Amino acid sequence: MSEQIVIVGFGPVAARLVDELLPAVRAGHASLTVVGQETEAAYNRVLVADLGVGRTTADALALSDAGALAADGVDVRLGTRVRRVDRARQQVLLSEGPPVPYDRLVFATGSRPVIPNLTGINPDPASPVLPAGVTALRDLRDADILRKAVDGGKRVVVLGGGVLGLETALAAAEEGATVTVVHTGPHPLGRSIDRGGGAVLAAGLRRCGVRMAGNARSTGVEHNAPDGGFSALLLDDGSAIDGDLLVISCGVRPRTELAEGCGLSTAAGILVDHRLRAHHEPHIFAIGDCAEVRCPDPGCAVCRTASGPSGLVGPGWRQAEWLAEYLALLAAGAVEEADLLPDLQAEQPGVIVLKARGLTLAVGGDNGADPWDEEALTAGAVNGRPRLHVAQWADPEHGRYVKMTTRGGVLEGLVAVGMPRTAAELVGLFERRAELPADRSLLLRLDGPDQLPGSAAADPAGTVCRCAGVSGPAIRGAVEGGCSTVAEVSKATRAGTGCGGCHEDIKGLIEQHFSPAVP
Repeated sequence: MSEQIVIVGFGPVAARLVDELLPAVRAGHASLTVVGQETEAAYNRVLVADLGVGRTTADALALSDAGALAADGVDVRLGTRVRRVDRARQQVLLSEGPPVPYDRLVFATGSRPVIPNLTGINPDPASPVLPAGVTALRDLRDADILRKAVDGGKRVVVLGGGVLGLETALAAAEEGATVTVVHTGPHPLGRSIDRGGGAVLAAGLRRCGVRMAGNARSTGVEHNAPDGGFSALLLDDGSAIDGDLLVISCGVRPRTELAEGCGLSTAAGILVDHRLRAHHEPHIFAIGDCAEVRCPDPGCAVCRTASGPSGLVGPGWRQAEWLAEYLALLAAGAVEEADLLPDLQAEQPGVIVLKARGLTLAVGGDNGADPWDEEALTAGAVNGRPRLHVAQWADPEHGRYVKMTTRGGVLEGLVAVGMPRTAAELVGLFERRAELPADRSLLLRLDGPDQLPGSAAADPAGTVCRCAGVSGPAIRGAVEGGCSTVAEVSKATRAGTGCGGCHEDIKGLIEQHFSPAVP
């Protein structure tokens, strides 16, 4: 008898898990049910802003085909809400229909947007009521709201200075909207970026036509538009920022309420061990934005400094691929082989990458120390551990800034604004934990005028799509096999189906391949 696997949630991470489990379903080892609250099958939520400004289509965002999955034997329940999980009976109770039994249950419930407590908005964090003209830009309907504002050249106010809010602001401004970004602190990206990089970033945003309102604390919204919709964001100094649409981009919070309701341990997310199993519950797993990998062993050195869910699609996909292999082995009866499977590898610190027309940015690690901050540079330099060193270069007039924080020659933090090739090389070195050249200026020269346009700064055999882990040779192979557009390469290799930051790199590889054929 096949194992009953139930997946709660149908976002990008769940879609990857379903894809990886299909061989087990086709072989008859597993029976798979997927429950999604939205009426659409999984799509790339990260690129909803691109859809909202008309740069892509809903079809291009799609990651799953419910009809094709059903033909393969997957029971797909769309537009269905899970009421609760009965762990004692191993059943999932739905908003409609009979309970669904499970042998293995996977929470892939993702996250919900953080809605600040503003006057004029229902403060209930689980089900906030957003007035007309206010959106959190999380689903396809939100994209339609943004599209109407952009097409009409309306005034868009973005609340929040994170990377998704900045990407939305840049795209909307370029497509004709009047855009203002409102954020706390002196510069966008808050604590992720140092002061110098933040200042250059803010200046770059202004050059791209985005108005910046820093050190601003919002208190409420006015909805005095003719249709009763949003008309202004109110600030604590008594001022107001007028607009026609408010986009709330204040981060996300893992959706853990179902797990909490059935008695599972939670912190920031659903607590799971290095095999993605819920604490003290071998039949339940969690992956993606809702999962916090922190095992119950108090002596685990890895978990001692572990943070909450990363909020990035790449780590979620890697979790899905690992868990699919583990569940497939269990379903096939290969329990001993499943037990011998190496634990999921711990994720390295993430890198924030912003690639927009006219502005590029890469930020990662601990980059707060200044070159002359002796106390910060010597902190932690004990028992033979090297001190920190900081190399910094700035050209604010031209929107360029680079900072490299190293310990023993290895990057611990980086900032690169307006230096795309340098940024690409630094990100690669940071992720590989490789040593930098002794002469740091060699990296700056990657963006010098003597470099050929389109030349790759990083290893040509290296990773192009960091979310899906797709290399340059794999993309070139797809292009040589007949793929001539980014969408075709994405379908063949999965490259570009995550954050979308590699789209220009994929396009460059396609153009490289076809350029000799141009007379």
